[in-house]
Amino acid sequence: MLVAVKPTDPATFLSKVAVFFAIAAAACWIPAFRASHLDPIVARRQK
Repeated sequence: MLVAVKPTDPATFLSKVAVFFAIAAAACWIPAFRASHLDPIVARRQK
């Protein structure tokens, strides 16, 4: 808990938005990046 910082403080609000955006982008980008390096035929045969 930060002292003397309100939840509606612009800097706090923007930093929260930036952190949540970065987490969401990483959660989407990492699996897509890993999947793009797979050979579709090899992945299909393993099933």
